[in-house]
Amino acid sequence: MTPFKLYILGCGSALPTPRHYASSQIVELRGKQFMVDCGEGTQIQLRRSRIGFNKIRAVFISHLHGDHCFGLIGMISTFGLQGRTAPLHVYSPKELEEMLMSQLKFFCTHLSFDVVFHAVDTSGQSVVYEDNSLTVETIPLEHRVPCCGYLFREKPTLPHIRRDMIDYLGIPVSQINNIKLGADWVCEDGTVVSNSRLVSPPDSVRSYAYCSDTRYMPTLYERLKNVDLLYHESTYGDDNMQMAETYYHSTARQAACVARDAGVKRLLLGHYSSRYDNEEVLLKQAQEVFPDTYLANEKMVIEV
Repeated sequence: MTPFKLYILGCGSALPTPRHYASSQIVELRGKQFMVDCGEGTQIQLRRSRIGFNKIRAVFISHLHGDHCFGLIGMISTFGLQGRTAPLHVYSPKELEEMLMSQLKFFCTHLSFDVVFHAVDTSGQSVVYEDNSLTVETIPLEHRVPCCGYLFREKPTLPHIRRDMIDYLGIPVSQINNIKLGADWVCEDGTVVSNSRLVSPPDSVRSYAYCSDTRYMPTLYERLKNVDLLYHESTYGDDNMQMAETYYHSTARQAACVARDAGVKRLLLGHYSSRYDNEEVLLKQAQEVFPDTYLANEKMVIEV
């Protein structure tokens, strides 16, 4: 099974603390890397995580609050200093485009690569990126500004060849791909060996959903059915329910309700308020609803 990994670069909220950086993650699938949000300090965390800057193909910005995008222009500038030549694609609510292009003209006048902006519609769920490995869909969220999450969904792979059968039947290498695509094999005496005897099932398709920032949405689970790994903001605990409602954030317990109702395999909490010196209280409240819950932390690497 090819690697599908999540790197946590930052999982704090708006107010900086010595313990947590602002929101940023790397999603890696089949050797390709994608960034989700780019808060202040992202470059430092990339260095600490030993992630190569030039491997990042695209950046997906959830919304235009500083703790999710203040690091973008600095990172782009550094890419230029490193001599990057591959285009960098930026997916974001449309309001970022004018600001980003102004910053590029002022701070990054001699970039050796193109920055390609893609406006995303935060009000609906749609595929905004696709290649031969995966699709990325927007997930509409409810926050104080236009905001969306992102769903990374692996594309199905071909079945695995049964090497024992290939060797036994003397099937030439030139026919391997045809068999992976569903072909039977006809022996010299005319005997037909069905494809099901020549292959084993493909790897299961995996998926990862990123939901930050949002107030509790009772119907959000419908868009996240059976996701393997869900990252959902858990800014507050039960003690600050009113704060969550006022500022359109979620509690850890509410995040767990979404995970439970969606039938996801694992829940990862993040976007912690700076008022919590220890997030174990958030973890405990979430696990009362959804036991397979974990705390995100910087430099954490999770296999999806």
